Amino acid sequence: MLKNKFAVITGSGSGIGAATAKIFVRENVSGIAIVDYNFEAACKTAEELGPTAFPVRCDVSDPEQVDAAIAQIMEKFGRIDILVNNAAITRDAIFHKMTREQWLQVINTNLNSVFYWTHGVYPQMRECGYGRIINMSSNASNGNPGQCNYSATKAAVIGFAKTLAKEAGRKGITVNCVAPSATETEMFNAVPDHVKEAMCKANPMNRLAKPCEMGEVIAFLASERASYVNGQCVFVNGGK
Repeated sequence: MLKNKFAVITGSGSGIGAATAKIFVRENVSGIAIVDYNFEAACKTAEELGPTAFPVRCDVSDPEQVDAAIAQIMEKFGRIDILVNNAAITRDAIFHKMTREQWLQVINTNLNSVFYWTHGVYPQMRECGYGRIINMSSNASNGNPGQCNYSATKAAVIGFAKTLAKEAGRKGITVNCVAPSATETEMFNAVPDHVKEAMCKANPMNRLAKPCEMGEVIAFLASERASYVNGQCVFVNGGK
């Protein structure tokens, strides 16, 4: 249950973020900020969720926009108890063909944003003596051809979480990660069908993950049921 808690989920206009937001509302969250670069998508998701949802437009790779978004959310809710760093992009290329732009776009969106958002909400969590921070990693944190940039960010957020957890635990703040395998999201729609089929066959469960399956784990880590879970990365990958 998330009653009397206020949450932020980045990249929650669609995909895993939107599915998680729906579960948070089911768990009676008192308020939830639907943060997305695509404001139209954020508004659509917020409308579906009802009055507890608050859409916020933000390019998470821009620290000034992040600061402005946090100020906007704090004005609306008064505090932030739960932060889910979910926003991410891919710019795939075999390493020798990867450009600096592709590298930096992914680093800025997937990794630097985690610092910007966490650094922005952490002081008030310390002051309140409570917080739940969940970073979205990936099965690709173990390495994936064509994704040196993406894999690097997804491995880095695990190290970030494990380190901050050691600092934050004494203040009542837990920091964890969820690492999905291939999931049925808009980001994955661009993958050719034959590749999707091969990925399904390679998984012991013979299918892709569903966004709500990630959302349930995120909701658990955000709740009091996970009060002693700290510095962990939960791989939700069907056993792959």
